[in-house]
Amino acid sequence: MRNKCLAAGLCLAVVFTALLAQPKIVRAQHTVQNAVGPDCDRACLYGVLDQYLHALAAKNPAGVPWAKFVKNTENNVALRVGDGLWGTITSFGDYNLRFADPAGGQVGFFGVVTETRTTSTYALRLKVEDGKIAEVETVLRRPEAGGAFPAQPKLVDKPVLNEMVPPEHRVPRARLVALVDGYFNTLQLNDGTLFTQFTDDCNRTENGLQTTHNPDLVKTIPVANLGCADQFKMGNYRYDTALRARRYPLVDEERQLVLAGGFIDHSGALGTFKLTDGTVIDSPMRSPSTLCLMELFRIQDGKIRQVEAVFIGVPYGMPSPWVPSE
Repeated sequence: MRNKCLAAGLCLAVVFTALLAQPKIVRAQHTVQNAVGPDCDRACLYGVLDQYLHALAAKNPAGVPWAKFVKNTENNVALRVGDGLWGTITSFGDYNLRFADPAGGQVGFFGVVTETRTTSTYALRLKVEDGKIAEVETVLRRPEAGGAFPAQPKLVDKPVLNEMVPPEHRVPRARLVALVDGYFNTLQLNDGTLFTQFTDDCNRTENGLQTTHNPDLVKTIPVANLGCADQFKMGNYRYDTALRARRYPLVDEERQLVLAGGFIDHSGALGTFKLTDGTVIDSPMRSPSTLCLMELFRIQDGKIRQVEAVFIGVPYGMPSPWVPSE
């Protein structure tokens, strides 16, 4: 039986971290994917990505060039290859945002996926070794999660996320990561202090919804009419207790993009608080909760210009299968 399995190419080992205990929160801790030198360039990585997406759409995991050992998660849970979305996908939407890190062997994709009657925002990261997929990380925000986000997300292309940046306008890899980590430092226990830099026209899209420069959302998000920097200067996100298990596995230096992963914890203990203009706000987070995120940042001339996020609710304090226990 074992030989038959091997011959069919269907015996895939899934390596995962057991979720046995909640880790201690180390708020400043984050991990960065080291650049190791390319053995698969951008075109090669996009080719592997296309193979994965075509096989997924066909519900055919055997059509993927898998490594000998594969680490596979969907919505922060380790799954067998072929489980989860592989069994329920109906089609992909038109949104096709892709990015690559040849130095780290990483490729990513943001899109929209339909499962029979529901449409979801979809974020994907693959690690490629010797032309084969060794890691798959998927975050899929299904509409039954509720909230203010659209049940039928319609994402539109943003040219700033797709352009190649001339070398003279690029900042080094380490600086790109530092700017994004500063974003998370700004968001954590947000009191109006900025630990990063933003362009004046910076925008953020979350689960298919633009949450900056969007006056239509003011009734739901009082600062939605403001840009990235001004929202944070108001101290609107004071209820974000911790930004933990931060990871920066993919840095697309040619396009000045950083893909980040992590968790936003809300202790729920904060009742009311004041914005920096004196406005009293009732915290929307009144019970312990956690968001698991994959977030893409575009840096322009050393400042954050665009943020694209897919995140989901998970059990409070849930650890990551991608980060060693803290």
